[in-house]
Amino acid sequence: MLEELSQLAAEGVEIFSCGTCLDYYNLKDKLRVGQVTNMYDSVESMQSATKCIVV
Repeated sequence: MLEELSQLAAEGVEIFSCGTCLDYYNLKDKLRVGQVTNMYDSVESMQSATKCIVV
């Protein structure tokens, strides 16, 4: 998945990861693509976006 996510990021797709989740699973230092965010920023981004893919 890293290659695919890196390609999406290179094409301008913003990729966010939940900081609380990364902390819980001890993965924050292993994040390779995108940026760490919180729920407030995630909701704000989705509300202001013209298009949003939610998985």
